[in-house]
Amino acid sequence: MSQHHSAAGAPEGAPDDVTHAGSGAAPGTAAHDGAAAGSSVPGAAGPGSGRARPSGRRRGPIVLLGLLVPAVLVAAWFWSTAAGVFTPVQLPPPQDVFTAAIDLIERGQFFQHIGISTQRVLLGYAIGAILGLAVGALVGLSRLSDVLFAPTIGAFRAVTGLAWVPLLALWIGIGEDSKVTLVAIGAFFPVYTTVAAALRHVDAQLVEAGRAFGLGGVKLLLTVQLPAAMPSVVAGLRLALAQSWLFLVAAELLASSMGLGFLLIDSQNNGRTDRMILAIVLLAVLGKLCDSVFALVQKRVLDRWT
Repeated sequence: MSQHHSAAGAPEGAPDDVTHAGSGAAPGTAAHDGAAAGSSVPGAAGPGSGRARPSGRRRGPIVLLGLLVPAVLVAAWFWSTAAGVFTPVQLPPPQDVFTAAIDLIERGQFFQHIGISTQRVLLGYAIGAILGLAVGALVGLSRLSDVLFAPTIGAFRAVTGLAWVPLLALWIGIGEDSKVTLVAIGAFFPVYTTVAAALRHVDAQLVEAGRAFGLGGVKLLLTVQLPAAMPSVVAGLRLALAQSWLFLVAAELLASSMGLGFLLIDSQNNGRTDRMILAIVLLAVLGKLCDSVFALVQKRVLDRWT
């Protein structure tokens, strides 16, 4: 009876997750007990208790299966253009799009378009994500901030990216700053929304357990609240990266002379459907590559924090 009471280390009837959370946050031997249970952060499982990862033998078929739909789409593209379903003006054949890519490479413009667009996306994403994390944490942790700012930010979230273009051109000008700002706006809202919602719904019992061990302020945020909200936070960051690519085309409407968005609009104005398709394909490929890289980072972060 006495052994059972000393092992529990919590009042009778307390939930198990609170007890384990306290073990993870407390100094001394209690931390070792929490580590033995596979929990190094409050309310979260250790890296060893994560989902089973696919083996190397299974990854190959999964990747090939993911390439099946793009292969079918390309085959349908070949067939529809060869059968005359679409005219070359409506939908040029794949070989014409490939030729357009070679032409841009020979002119030295292909990688310039890709490089400047990627730079705008990454810079705007970084600014928007940092602001989203800060404002989302403020709104998620403070009831007063939630009441003051959440309605206004929610209203601005409904404004489409194209609506910001003329205003940013008037306020900031048509240089790089306005383009990066528009991409940052696109990245801000997914991060803000997920961070605020995740921190607002952290289990109150975990927070109370952290406070019982003397945690407060930044220590409580980093030790208890942030690990509990980490899956949602990382998912919001990943969604914001995809949103940044969506806002890129609108950003490059601002008197651009380079970039994939410029290539898309300029090709439309000049009737170069082959280059239009090329720009769309490049946007899709680059967006998917960024998402795949972030997925690897997401897995590592969640293995460490959850």
